[in-house]
Amino acid sequence: MSGPSPALPAGLAAAISAQLERRPRGALAESAQRLSESYRARKPTADAIRDVTDALAYALTRMPATYAAVVTALGRLQKEQPAFAPQSLLDVGCGLGAASYAATQVWPEIESVEMLDRSRAFLALAAALAAESGPVQVATARVAEADIARLSEAASAHDLVAVAYALTELPDADLPRIAAALWGRTRGALVIVEPGTPRDHARLMGVRARLIELGATILAPCPHAAPCPLQAPDWCHFSVRLPRSRDHKLLKGADAPFEDEKFSWLIAGRTGAPAPARLIAPPRAGKPGISTRVCGRNGIRETFTPKRDKARYERVRKKNWGDPIDALPEDNG
Repeated sequence: MSGPSPALPAGLAAAISAQLERRPRGALAESAQRLSESYRARKPTADAIRDVTDALAYALTRMPATYAAVVTALGRLQKEQPAFAPQSLLDVGCGLGAASYAATQVWPEIESVEMLDRSRAFLALAAALAAESGPVQVATARVAEADIARLSEAASAHDLVAVAYALTELPDADLPRIAAALWGRTRGALVIVEPGTPRDHARLMGVRARLIELGATILAPCPHAAPCPLQAPDWCHFSVRLPRSRDHKLLKGADAPFEDEKFSWLIAGRTGAPAPARLIAPPRAGKPGISTRVCGRNGIRETFTPKRDKARYERVRKKNWGDPIDALPEDNG
């Protein structure tokens, strides 16, 4: 299934480049190294962002992957729930606003954006980037200093609430309460994107269970509201390939012109219905046909579509990891 480009919007990329010209490369490299160490140690990102130089290093090294994962998840929401047309967005733990840029890329008709983060350095650079890059909804967003760990549901609701790579930094014990607060601020759909690790998938399943208790409909990626059928050490995650800029490669010490970002995601809605089934691994094509791993309403199935079944083979051949797919015969009973 085709979707929005995972590359940063041209205006945002240009604004980051303009900011880069004003900063010494040595200081940026030091910031990037410290951020990388903090990320691997699962320390709060905001604690490693001491000033605008740190925030700019984040913009070069982590914002592209965050944007790519979020725009991929939002693109699937748009494709699979075409009636959903958000007018307002709440970006919680916004960092530099990756989710805000992604949402306005997917739904240009969004009229108002609210961005919350506890890091003043993030918010300062986010405002500078938005002023240079647009779109107008991000440039005119309401920006407030707020900690997701203290988020209250007793505030105005938004059509779309997005949380990107923020829950991963919170204690397990806080997640049920924060899930309730996020759901209380959601009028239409809540989209959560997290690192694609076994730990973060397991935590996301806890959030999923809490949202179901609160009456949410799980729209994606799960095709059902039953407990996740995957058993450790297996876990549900997806991947998006994004291009690396020259400065991105320099700061990361990387040679490849791209990187693959693994992520887990969850979409809960007030209305709508999930797809009947979803590919939860890359399809494996061979001469006889295509093998797929599918999560359906009756659990996980390993399926094989032979080339001789031309109609179904052609449908499956065009599918990618994470795409919705026709219901399996045993799921229709």
